[in-house]
Amino acid sequence: MRFAAGAQDISVSASPYKQLEQEFKRLHALRGALSLLRWDAAVMMPRGSADIRGEQLAALETEHHALLTAPRISRLLDRAQANEQGMEDWQIANLREMRRERDHAIATPVSLISRLTKAVSRAEVCWLDARAQGRFDQFAPHLEEVVHLVRDKAALLGQALNLAPYDALVDEFSPGITTVDIDTMFKALSRRLPALIREAIAEQEGRPPQPLAGKFPLAKQRALIVEIMKQIGFPFDRGRLDESEHPFTEGVPGDIRVTTRLDATDPFTGLLGALHETGHAMYDLGLPQDWRDQPVGRDRGMALEESQSLLMEMIVCRSRPFARYVLPLLEKHFAVSGPEWDVENLYAHLTRVRRGSIRVDADELTYPLHILLRYELEKQLLFGELAVRDLPEAWNAGMQQRLGIRPANDTEGCLQDVHWSVGSFGYFPSYALGAVIAAQLYESLRSDVPALDEQLARGEFSGLLGWLRTNVYGLGAKVPVQDLLRGATGKTLSAAAYIRYAEAKYLGPAASEAA
Repeated sequence: MRFAAGAQDISVSASPYKQLEQEFKRLHALRGALSLLRWDAAVMMPRGSADIRGEQLAALETEHHALLTAPRISRLLDRAQANEQGMEDWQIANLREMRRERDHAIATPVSLISRLTKAVSRAEVCWLDARAQGRFDQFAPHLEEVVHLVRDKAALLGQALNLAPYDALVDEFSPGITTVDIDTMFKALSRRLPALIREAIAEQEGRPPQPLAGKFPLAKQRALIVEIMKQIGFPFDRGRLDESEHPFTEGVPGDIRVTTRLDATDPFTGLLGALHETGHAMYDLGLPQDWRDQPVGRDRGMALEESQSLLMEMIVCRSRPFARYVLPLLEKHFAVSGPEWDVENLYAHLTRVRRGSIRVDADELTYPLHILLRYELEKQLLFGELAVRDLPEAWNAGMQQRLGIRPANDTEGCLQDVHWSVGSFGYFPSYALGAVIAAQLYESLRSDVPALDEQLARGEFSGLLGWLRTNVYGLGAKVPVQDLLRGATGKTLSAAAYIRYAEAKYLGPAASEAA
């Protein structure tokens, strides 16, 4: 590798800040390479290549860590910070984000990073096989190794950042968010959601949707998805759509990879999965071009990332205006017709509230309860309160308590998500935080763009995306998420808007007004 040697090419006559910009441009390139190797591992790589890919990822992660923690970076940061006068606001914010990245990296020894990278590469492949067979016992030893290494990482990060170990993991994914914020949000949701779910199900039982009859070949589903993604504005000359066991988005602005999971019996599983990921992609693609290879030009954490995917999938694409837009496309691609293929029946399908075991198939009312379970379990795993071998039963008991159902097998239970196999502890809360943020943004969006429904019904997404570019995308990581929310909505993070939105959508406006 020549990355470290290449650092000597950076002009020493440039200011300390400009030298840092060049160093972080190199780090950005390494992050992009890592991202695409991870995408390939999930989409294209032969299963037997996992160990080789683990070595490749570990080598790049080690090089990234070495560059970021080099004494030169620390010296340049100190010198640049001593000369902030005359710097632009975004440069000062960039300097802050540079130091944040460096502080996180220097807290974790390179040996631990290498061991964790190799462990998660093996664990992810084993998870795929165990999921296919419904055999958690095959995956358990690999998960035990990952949990042990993540526990070590959390302790070191927490000590260095003066945070509790789990808060340190959350801070990696959602900067500025703590378990206090998360617990406050879940407390508000837990007070209202169980009753709201019961009320919505009772309301819908009186008018069940008609079954959707038809054939939905995978090639036609893909054609439908591509057409809608293009209409939204996804640039297929700078991104692509593929299939994977678990939908995800990888890459960097300028090269975004989106995946979904298609189901030949259901036209909405793959479509809504792809639209969820398109929400991620449009955020990433809308980040400030002038800062794209700098830390300040990155997303503002996974809570905000997930707010964009859930805003797109759950709020925008499970609405009556979207049903009006998508109906002619369904007729075109699947040659369907009949009374079951009308706007109201489609909307009933898109908003059906059902207690189910699969998170990615959950409606927006039961979805936060799926996340609450994972949040509780991953803390217990990390704190040593729950042994990995006991995870399936703890999961099933939690599902029974939270949603009144028990998974039929491990595939529908604790093997359904990829996150723990790849070491992403502290990530799950961002989904529920994202749902709350999405509703809060949507409330202000509707006020600022009164013609939004009419635009969406025509397949026009410019009003939606224009507002998001101004209030979310274009800020990158320049401001903390609470400041971003205050600027966009006039309020800091609160579950109140989510509850108002959910009550109005599922019980009618009167319920929200009464609340």
